[in-house]
Amino acid sequence: MSYIDGFILAVPKKKLAAYRAIAKKAGKVWMDHGALNYIESVADDVKKGKWISFPQSVKLKAGEVVVFSYIVYKSRKERDAVNKKVMSDPRLAAMMDPKKMPFDGKRMIYGGFKSFVEFSK
Repeated sequence: MSYIDGFILAVPKKKLAAYRAIAKKAGKVWMDHGALNYIESVADDVKKGKWISFPQSVKLKAGEVVVFSYIVYKSRKERDAVNKKVMSDPRLAAMMDPKKMPFDGKRMIYGGFKSFVEFSK
């Protein structure tokens, strides 16, 4: 079974192109160091819920869109090894200045998940 790092964040629509550019570079770094899959997706069919929803989870503001991202690894051990390499990669350091990020990192939700049901083709 695989291991997944998942992320949910709010990105201002006017900064979505900048976010996409950073995501493309970051995805290449993760893939170069052994990630199996790197996905960045923008909300298309997400509604505000009665109690909780993706928009509410990131305190979505007017003019923002929800981005859902995940990175797939062979295992937790492999994820930890990949992330160690990624975090020391100078390509990533150049992108990670919080003052230059096109989103509010304080409203990003993230975590690691061990899959326990998995289907693929």
